[in-house]
Amino acid sequence: MSKHAFQDLYPDNLSHCFGCGKNHAEGHQIKSFWQNIDIENVVNSTTIAHHLPDEKYTAIPGFVYGGMIASLIDCHGTGSAAAIAHLSQDREIGSLPALRFVTGSLNVKYLAPTPQGVELELIGRFSEIKARKVVVDITLSANDVVCVKGQVIAVLMPESMTP
Repeated sequence: MSKHAFQDLYPDNLSHCFGCGKNHAEGHQIKSFWQNIDIENVVNSTTIAHHLPDEKYTAIPGFVYGGMIASLIDCHGTGSAAAIAHLSQDREIGSLPALRFVTGSLNVKYLAPTPQGVELELIGRFSEIKARKVVVDITLSANDVVCVKGQVIAVLMPESMTP
């Protein structure tokens, strides 16, 4: 498993995302990694990310703003999709041609208030892996409590979006 975050291995021309782009200085800088790789059945692989949201991302004092949470799930989901697509093709992430995914659908279910000031953990699991579409189910936890569940339907980025 690579010690590098998936997002850090994206080509520079595809690294401007507000949530996870290494070239977006004011962005969240989300970093996703493999938690577990199952080579024999890639759908059983899992991803992980940790993030401590800045205190400016609050709606109610002491709690993380829901939009911030949605962006974490979104970016961890698309990063996980890129990683599993590369793994499914027996390729290293970052190899060319780049396999970048964008959000086709985002579903977020808020289960409990998400406290501010603690590191959040996101775990991604795959429920569907196809060449142009990956479905990633994500849990977001704070202090070992699942606060949010989300699902990202990630689609392969069309060439028309490539700078």
